[in-house]
Amino acid sequence: MKHLPTTFIDQMTPLLGETEAQIFFDSLANESLVSIRFNPLKAKKTDSQIASSLNPVPWASHAYYLPARHPFTFDPLFQAGNYYVQEASSMFIESALQQYIPHQTRDAFHPYVALDLCAAPGGKSTHLRSLLPDGAWLISNEVIRSRSQILAENMMKWGDPEVCVTNNDPSDFSHMTHLMDLIIADVPCSGEGMFRKDEGAIDEWSPAHVNLCVERQRRIITDVWPSLKPGGLLLYSTCTYNIEENERNVQWICDELEGETLVLDMDKSWNVLSSLAPELSSLPVARFMPHKTKGEGFFCALIRKKEGLVETINYQVLMAKESKKAKKKQGAKESTGKSPFEDVSRWLKTPEPYVMIPKSDLYTAVSRRHSSLVQYLYQNLRVHYAGVVLGENKGKNFIPHQSLALSPLLDDEAFPSVEVNYKQAIAYLRREAVSLESEVARGIVLLKYEGNPIGFVKNIGNRANNLYPQEWRIRSSYTPDSIEHLF
Repeated sequence: MKHLPTTFIDQMTPLLGETEAQIFFDSLANESLVSIRFNPLKAKKTDSQIASSLNPVPWASHAYYLPARHPFTFDPLFQAGNYYVQEASSMFIESALQQYIPHQTRDAFHPYVALDLCAAPGGKSTHLRSLLPDGAWLISNEVIRSRSQILAENMMKWGDPEVCVTNNDPSDFSHMTHLMDLIIADVPCSGEGMFRKDEGAIDEWSPAHVNLCVERQRRIITDVWPSLKPGGLLLYSTCTYNIEENERNVQWICDELEGETLVLDMDKSWNVLSSLAPELSSLPVARFMPHKTKGEGFFCALIRKKEGLVETINYQVLMAKESKKAKKKQGAKESTGKSPFEDVSRWLKTPEPYVMIPKSDLYTAVSRRHSSLVQYLYQNLRVHYAGVVLGENKGKNFIPHQSLALSPLLDDEAFPSVEVNYKQAIAYLRREAVSLESEVARGIVLLKYEGNPIGFVKNIGNRANNLYPQEWRIRSSYTPDSIEHLF
């Protein structure tokens, strides 16, 4: 590991004390841990079965440490969204939120709406989706376009239908007054918590960069704050250690934006530290330090927006108006021809709770109770996709989408399916040609690996056209002879 900057050492030593600081600095030279979360929508084994071979992450469900790094890229089950590789410390959002978010959402006109503001590549969004109440909707956002496309890929692989992925600046949410019940802001930071995973983070660090991050973090929170409801929750987090980006920013939010910090539920055995700022020692925050906890550097605080008068905008009326617009537009569309949904709704296990929303040549299935909200989001944000993308018009054909193949909504009997072996699965995920047996039905065929859907091909007899998304393909030419399953 490269030498730590002297100014970083000078910054942390008085906060931890010389003896503990040295232990902390030494820990940054250790190899980082590897951890994963299984997808509860797709897992075929129970936690007790998995825990017999893997050590659980104590502050999160379906989460485990691995004894060594796994060749994730070449694991078809990873590519199919059966699990997600996520740093263990950041999974603490589950313990932070579970005592404060409701178990049930409100009626269809008032769904529980959550925003993951800086979401790429998708670890917290895939986790958050499983923590939200039934009937909630998640907006998973990323400001950088290239990263938002990676986010959309990972969220589609995860398969939850109550999600939309957007590509917007925090300021784009400022006019959505009191729309959000919960905002997660894992804000861009100076990245001190990445020192032992990425030596490039050491080169980029400087006190000036820390100060620049503080300004940017405050601008981000200020921009998105109007969209949070009075009484709503903001989970503020970073992967850095200094108190400027952490405790002092949390206090600034409380002082300037009228927030109040909430106590976080933590087991003493986890060895999570509290505030390191001497003047803010009573501030209820969580600090994950690699010399104390089994994870990388992570900081978070949960802040509630103080109760107050809600804006005069009536959410119920707003959604009713959007619903009326959507029905009018859909009526105009139906008058010109038959809706593809009449044909493809049979692809879903239970089509009745869903409506079709067309966007360009793509058609997505969105739950009826969220259709008005989604229309509103489409009109006000840059939305990559919402719900489950069912298919796409390509010339005279309507081709099922990869999002549908990886969705729990897919009816297992909708398409003929073929079980492929490991090498066939990797060839498919590279978007190479796949050969099928002569008795396989012509047309769209769903490929499965170990019983798990991995995507579609179009079987034309002498060959099968690979329908895996070009931008998702495995680019490496290396292929292991086999792979050891994690569970």
